[in-house]
Amino acid sequence: DLSSKTVEMELIEKRGVENNGFVQNEAFENKERDTSSQEEMAKKCSVDVDLVAVEETVLKPYPGMPKDVLLQFSSQARYRLTREILFWLIVAGSIALVCATIAIIALSPKCLNWWQASPVYQIYPRSFKDSNMDGNGDLKGIQEKLDHITSLNIKTVWITSCFKSPLKDLRYGAEDFYDIDPIFGSMRDFENLIAAIHDKGLKVILDLIPNHTSDKHRWFQLSRNRTGKYTDYYIWQDCSQPSGSVSPPNNWVSVLGGSSWQFDDVRKQCYFHQFGKEQPDLNFRNPAVQQEIHDIIKFWLGKGVDGFSFSTVKFLLEATHLRDEPPVDKSQSGGSITAYSQLYHDYTTTQVGLHDIIRSFRHTMNEFSREPGRYRFMGSDNDGTEDIGATMMYYGTTLVQEADFPFNFNLINMKNLSGNSIFEAVDSWMTNMPAGKWPNWAVGGPNAARISTRVGKEYIKVMNMLLLTLPGTPVTYYGEEIGMEDIASSNVSEKHVNCGPDTATLPEKSPMQWDGKVHAGFTEGSSSWLPVNSNYQTVNVDTQSTEPNSVLSLYRALTSLRNSELPMNRGWMCHIWNDSNVFVFVRELDGLRRVFMMVLNFGRQSTIDLKAIAPNLPPEAVIRLSTHFSNSGKVVNTRLIKTERGEGLVLEYKTAKPVHTMQAFRGKCFVAEKACYSRAFNVLYKNC
Repeated sequence: DLSSKTVEMELIEKRGVENNGFVQNEAFENKERDTSSQEEMAKKCSVDVDLVAVEETVLKPYPGMPKDVLLQFSSQARYRLTREILFWLIVAGSIALVCATIAIIALSPKCLNWWQASPVYQIYPRSFKDSNMDGNGDLKGIQEKLDHITSLNIKTVWITSCFKSPLKDLRYGAEDFYDIDPIFGSMRDFENLIAAIHDKGLKVILDLIPNHTSDKHRWFQLSRNRTGKYTDYYIWQDCSQPSGSVSPPNNWVSVLGGSSWQFDDVRKQCYFHQFGKEQPDLNFRNPAVQQEIHDIIKFWLGKGVDGFSFSTVKFLLEATHLRDEPPVDKSQSGGSITAYSQLYHDYTTTQVGLHDIIRSFRHTMNEFSREPGRYRFMGSDNDGTEDIGATMMYYGTTLVQEADFPFNFNLINMKNLSGNSIFEAVDSWMTNMPAGKWPNWAVGGPNAARISTRVGKEYIKVMNMLLLTLPGTPVTYYGEEIGMEDIASSNVSEKHVNCGPDTATLPEKSPMQWDGKVHAGFTEGSSSWLPVNSNYQTVNVDTQSTEPNSVLSLYRALTSLRNSELPMNRGWMCHIWNDSNVFVFVRELDGLRRVFMMVLNFGRQSTIDLKAIAPNLPPEAVIRLSTHFSNSGKVVNTRLIKTERGEGLVLEYKTAKPVHTMQAFRGKCFVAEKACYSRAFNVLYKNC
């Protein structure tokens, strides 16, 4: 058959020939003789094989093929170019993905920290909510009302001093830094409150006053008896004369008036106190005292506290030479000086070494900030003087951090209210603040009259609008979100508070007004520690929650706007205009066309042509929010913007030419934590 060949298989040859030198010829001879028989055998063993079929059988893969066949098939070059292209595409894609990730991380701005991302809500615990009907607010009461705080879009709660302390000094001098005052509850109540705050995604800050203690503190009792290391925990000086009379070591006076020195009958020396005589100053030149404060900080951070506000820190050190402080009026003699304002306090405030102590506090706080997401905030009092530079020192330096920010009371300390005074208060902080630092603002507090009492009820809404639209962290004192007013001083007396004669700062500490029931829902007991304001039936949380034009509804709308709009929480702030009536500024973000302009009236009715001031403004803008609810959504002409007394507008418009890029406004724009928006990728980046 021509289509096939006969394959002859000689079994003896497959077995091979034995190569034996002694029988080699014999073997070949035998082979020769048996040729005919072998041929006959081969014919019998011959098989017809189709080589094409064999070849196909070998080359085609089939299920269950042995390893040697599989290797023979897989070693053949098939789709080599395609496989190489796919391989290099995968490599290039992986490299590009890694590079893109690195670029995004490198170019992305730092995320705002929790203390930057929302307002801070300051609570005076004795006045917030009473849970046990004794007429005093307590920790359980705060826990009951956490939902109110979250409804304000607030993430940080600041609780003023709640350490064990005598009533005499309104709890500003601790009797025991390691315990909760029984009037507020127990340590278990505090731990439950911290857990509840964290469960709601909130953070908590505590007040800490390291400058002094109560005269009931164990340290003071040991010090006045000269017991061991406690002998020099306070500042003692000889002050008795041979005649038996007491003569202070110098002319230093306390903040509350009168000499800063108080004679102690037990130790027979005078101790120094910057505040009341019940609040002796600690000796911070004693390393053991500094270590005590560090241990206190660690104790409460270990309890879960997220940060501290350190108060009265400028008083931590005094000059050791004890020289008289210079009088403001040089004609005054030493004996006639009794008021704090009559002296320049060169030797009792902001002494050399003060900032070393504050930096050491920061170092201890940082020990508890290493866990991701658990940064511990540190705030401090400002310097309290007209020297804004001294206050800015509490920020620290570029290389050495101190406070995250010193609290800003510029808006509280204004002597009069106008568009110009608001501008001065804002500009003073923003122009003096070190580069890269974060501002903060407050319009009320436990030691200042409330907005409505200080500047008038008609300005409550516009002050809250200012507070919540400025760059930085706003601080709201409890009750300001509903426009509470101070109670009348005539309603405050010793019989109400049982805390001594100093009742000057009590009117702004009146109980929180929750509803229109008896005692404003503050307590179900028969009385409250301070009287409730007589306007509680209309000025309360329950009533205002359902009124769209209320102070509370506007507050919630403003915090929601702040949280949802990028320019409002980390963009540029540019001052546009101010006069005796209005203060105007914008908030904008690089790369984002949407801009917000605040037109705030702190005087009388006003009409302003903003187009003439900033020619690149669009002819129209939409009212995003207004102190008059019915105006929201209306369109206004930027050449003719009218505002009534105490009215505030948040205007929204779109532009390709933001104010901060205009030459005319270069020196009037500020930004902290700069970021830019990419419309193409819908992300923020920092190098723009």
